[in-house]
Amino acid sequence: MSPKSLADRLPVLSLAIRNLSRSKTRSALAAIGIAIGVIAIVSLGMFGSAFQRSQMQNIGTIGNNVGVFPGEDLDRANFTERQLREIRRAAQPADLIAIKQDVREMRSRDGTTDQTVYGIADPDRLFDVRQGAIPDNWRSGIIVGDQLATIEGIETGDALNLDGQTYRVAAVLEDAGQATLVNPNNAVILPPSRFAEDTYTQVIVLSDTTAEATRTAERIRTAMNDRRERVQVFEFSQLAQQINQLFLQLNLFLIGIGAVSLVVAGTSILNVMLMSTVERRGEIGVLRAVGFKRFAVLRIFLTEAAMLGLIGGSAGVVVSVLIGTGIHSLFLGDPFAFDTLSVIYVVGGFSFGIGSGLISGAYPAWKASRLDPVEALRE
Repeated sequence: MSPKSLADRLPVLSLAIRNLSRSKTRSALAAIGIAIGVIAIVSLGMFGSAFQRSQMQNIGTIGNNVGVFPGEDLDRANFTERQLREIRRAAQPADLIAIKQDVREMRSRDGTTDQTVYGIADPDRLFDVRQGAIPDNWRSGIIVGDQLATIEGIETGDALNLDGQTYRVAAVLEDAGQATLVNPNNAVILPPSRFAEDTYTQVIVLSDTTAEATRTAERIRTAMNDRRERVQVFEFSQLAQQINQLFLQLNLFLIGIGAVSLVVAGTSILNVMLMSTVERRGEIGVLRAVGFKRFAVLRIFLTEAAMLGLIGGSAGVVVSVLIGTGIHSLFLGDPFAFDTLSVIYVVGGFSFGIGSGLISGAYPAWKASRLDPVEALRE
């Protein structure tokens, strides 16, 4: 399309492009200001979102599980088989995993140490395996936590001596993090049959959702703690909700910081458009004299402001997406792990960029449209 046809078909757009190109440096600086504001909003928003997702991945599905521990008024330090059945009835239909625990002497290349030992029938339901595999009918062998395996140089197939008995290492677990009801990182896990007593230090109740976990926790408290605190029930669901709320506030704070830079960019557009109005009084008078209505003049100036917002917003979005790939790679290990919230930040930042341009250009556009053509031509 030739410049002439563009001017004929879209005269307002043609005039806006010509006017912006006449002061290229000023227009470029205004667009850069918008771009910086968009980059600040989108990048900080994606940073907060990616950080939240990385932390929630570390927590994993812990918010869906409930931990049940012996209470202050229980007549013993561990749960008996009878008490375990009571907990199981109260937790229905949720499933549970009973855990035994003691300390045994472990012999290693550096001597002997006291080692925490867990007895868990189905450890694969709680932990991920880094090396090896847990047999389906697990009656022999031993499972080693990630930290212990790293410190001692333990691998699958190695022999490990506990209290004079030798076990073959069947699997090494992934790092379970810190937010877990049972931390196996510096421990070993044996089949429950390798424990002399049928007593349990804690019970983990598995649920599909945090809401179900909350209901299960309340049923257990009601059934087990009538007049005495026989059990202590710990649920991560409330903690997970508090963490989500904290991250939401953090994201809003970061976006607020980015919005400040966008306000500053909008001010620069306001300044550019006001200066343009003063410098182009004669031109505006000519436009009015040849038949341009006030609304047409208003549209010309608003189009210029919108174009500055569009150019700055587009550049800001491109740079923000590039920054976002780095953020996602850092926190999530996948540069393209954009979720719906990330897309919302991109669209929102772009919209705010154009919106700030229009808002900032509204007053100068109105002022230009109100100029008297005769007075403008005199100047």
